[in-house]
Amino acid sequence: MNTYKTRGVCSRAIEYAVENGIVTECRFIGGCMGNTQGVAALVKGMRVEEAIRKLKGIQCGMRGTSCPDQLSRALEAWQTENA
Repeated sequence: MNTYKTRGVCSRAIEYAVENGIVTECRFIGGCMGNTQGVAALVKGMRVEEAIRKLKGIQCGMRGTSCPDQLSRALEAWQTENA
């Protein structure tokens, strides 16, 4: 399991796992429980590239980021570390 410390959002961190380029686990620590659980459920089984493409740039109000955007950043960091 990987942990990504979020920035600029209500959730404090994201725990996730990737196997063979597919997100197998995802859990947000903190944040809006219904929304973060929904995002986590939707990305399970999704290819990392597709999750990044769908989530990157989503904004929450005027924050300049969101919990889904932070997940895309976590997955981009994973890609960089595992290239």
